[in-house]
Amino acid sequence: MDQNLFNDICLQQLTLSGVHEGETVVVLTRGGERAEYADAFLWAIQKLGATGYHMRLPSPASAGGAWAVGDSGLGRIPLAVDALKAADMVVDCTFLLFSPEQFAIQDAGTRILTAVEPPELLARLMPTTELRERVEIGAELLAKASSMRITSPHGTDVTYQLGMYPTLSEYGYTDTPGRWDHWPAAFVFTGGSDDGVDGKIVLAPGDVLLPFNTYVQTPVEITIEAGFIRDIRGGAGSSGLDADLLSSYIKSFDDPRGYGMSHVGWGLDERAHWHGLTQFGGGMGMELRSFYGNVMFSIGPNNELGGPNDTACHFDIPMRGNSLYLDDELIVDAGELTVPEMRPVERR
Repeated sequence: MDQNLFNDICLQQLTLSGVHEGETVVVLTRGGERAEYADAFLWAIQKLGATGYHMRLPSPASAGGAWAVGDSGLGRIPLAVDALKAADMVVDCTFLLFSPEQFAIQDAGTRILTAVEPPELLARLMPTTELRERVEIGAELLAKASSMRITSPHGTDVTYQLGMYPTLSEYGYTDTPGRWDHWPAAFVFTGGSDDGVDGKIVLAPGDVLLPFNTYVQTPVEITIEAGFIRDIRGGAGSSGLDADLLSSYIKSFDDPRGYGMSHVGWGLDERAHWHGLTQFGGGMGMELRSFYGNVMFSIGPNNELGGPNDTACHFDIPMRGNSLYLDDELIVDAGELTVPEMRPVERR
């Protein structure tokens, strides 16, 4: 993307995020990654009359291997953490999510925006206040519920007991002290009680495996008891390849907490494409987490919600064509939202 265009979309983003004169905003990058992001955000910060600077962390000592969430690299640089805690806002171009350092920065009242997706995707899925309103309506409904049930024509039937953990929302910008968001994003989620998730989830071709950034090709049956996966196997008539890959990946972390159930919720952005993995290499998969009417469940850490599980093993799995009930009220009907206020205007 042309740098001037990138400057403009970063200015739109920081305007939505309430950056103003008198604030200090830090842009965080690592090694040689996303230097053009730093340039664009710093330009936008200046245009809004705020004070900004660029903090560049060293590149990781090694690359490759499993994607381990929660290790930001900041834990070895406490002075850097202190500097970020002193800022009004951090633009995170490294992916701090699930790290203790992120939680410490938020607890200091600093708001955080993660921006790591390709510029073209950031531009196409620019947040809007209208989308925020619809996301917040969904969050209000979810926060009141005591149970969630997910079903599908493929055999999914799983129940989450709710109420132990808060409901969180993502709508792609942040103007509230201490709040984190991810650009782009449009979904709501919570977590089941630690021992309160039971049933079966059947992944069907076309569902999404993140961070593999692949579409499921062969059915996978996942059995869950008391909040933990007890069995992963290929569905009837399946070669079992996707089940084997999922099992092997989780096993590689050598951490039984990797089989725990993490967050669960649904997507609301009608502009996000289910086929998004075919563009830009899929990026970090935020388009797939956000596409309208998807039901997404996650495996692994729940410390983002305040839970005790901080395993480095994490999976997000958006599913198509599922139905979701809150306290027996149908909220997502085979991929279509039933509550008019959560739908875009053209679908009401």
